[in-house]
Amino acid sequence: MWSKVLPEVRQSVTGVGVWAALNTCRAVTVEDDTLVLGLPHEESELAGHLRMPHLTRLIEAKFSAAWGSSVKLRVIEGITLQDWDNVKRRDAEARRLQELALQKSRAEAASKATWEGVYEALGRRYAQMGNRSLPQNRARLLVEGVKLIADARKSIGVSDELNERNFARCMERLAQHTDTPSALIALEVLRAVGEL
Repeated sequence: MWSKVLPEVRQSVTGVGVWAALNTCRAVTVEDDTLVLGLPHEESELAGHLRMPHLTRLIEAKFSAAWGSSVKLRVIEGITLQDWDNVKRRDAEARRLQELALQKSRAEAASKATWEGVYEALGRRYAQMGNRSLPQNRARLLVEGVKLIADARKSIGVSDELNERNFARCMERLAQHTDTPSALIALEVLRAVGEL
């Protein structure tokens, strides 16, 4: 099929590089509505010519008409089915890594939002507290704050560096509002969540 379509494509283009790329490439397969054209490894620098948008559209249109259904063009390095299998494996690994990065990013965003909420809640409770100079009122805030931070720690569950920093930031804020050393607050929170 490609040998029938290639002359039509050549008639519609100019340029030494484009012609060299078209003459060098080989049809590897058609899979999942994708026409896979390969270039020998030693000629891989010609791939840029085949990936030019106007040439890609032209090849897709001409091949789709001959094939009888719409196809997309994929240009790879290599001209064998094994080369195509290698490309598919690399694509799958790239998608897997991208998905992992996306999941991590979502978890970090959720963690940050939770810790921001805790940080703001501590500030609101401190602002609403009457007679801040009285130790009993600061003690009540301390108990509430420890519970609030411990509950957030349990709900988040992940323990990466960003999470740990936000966790510490909230304990530092509670320490400032209650005139309590942050290490003692950390002790109480870690006891409450069962990490000590």
